[in-house]
Amino acid sequence: MQQPNVLDKVTCFITREKDTKTELLLIQHPNAGIQLPAGTVEINEDVKQAALREANEETGLAEFITCNYIGKQDINLVGKYIISRKAKVFSRPDLSSFQWAEIRRGITVQQERRQGKFVQVSYIEGDQYPEPNYITYQITGWVEDSHLASKISRHFYHLRSSCYLNEWEQEADNHTFKLFWTPFDKLPEIVSPQNEWLDFVSNELMYSF
Repeated sequence: MQQPNVLDKVTCFITREKDTKTELLLIQHPNAGIQLPAGTVEINEDVKQAALREANEETGLAEFITCNYIGKQDINLVGKYIISRKAKVFSRPDLSSFQWAEIRRGITVQQERRQGKFVQVSYIEGDQYPEPNYITYQITGWVEDSHLASKISRHFYHLRSSCYLNEWEQEADNHTFKLFWTPFDKLPEIVSPQNEWLDFVSNELMYSF
């Protein structure tokens, strides 16, 4: 049986100690709720280096006291794929057909139908997440199935920081992120499915921050 293509992802739990409490660093995304620093491992990139890179890109922090590996979660996708290599989007299931769009590595797409070695997919982005009011951007077309992964291995890391700033902004992914610390006993609502990651790490991997 052929094994599914797998894409590696990282999630960073960045903490600091303040006033005898452990605080978690969170991101206020302008359109997509409160999030954790996370991203895609690049091709031929070490997973730990990916975690440090994503932490730096999304928070601006460059120095950490420790960077400990917690564990991983494997997720099999149903009815959707994730782009494993930058994919050209064709108008027909044919390499000679018209193509003008590309979807970058790490983007999740919905499966529409399959024909031969091609899969018709849709990338749909709402004006906000969750509960969008309308679709603000959409790409639908055919991509080669060799550019798709049907399984995600998400690697969790705990990074300890001595950052003294309480709030700041960071430019990343064409957005302005607002960073802030919050104690574990006063966590705000984190956007789905990221809100499940902390429970998984604490309850399934039995990790204590």
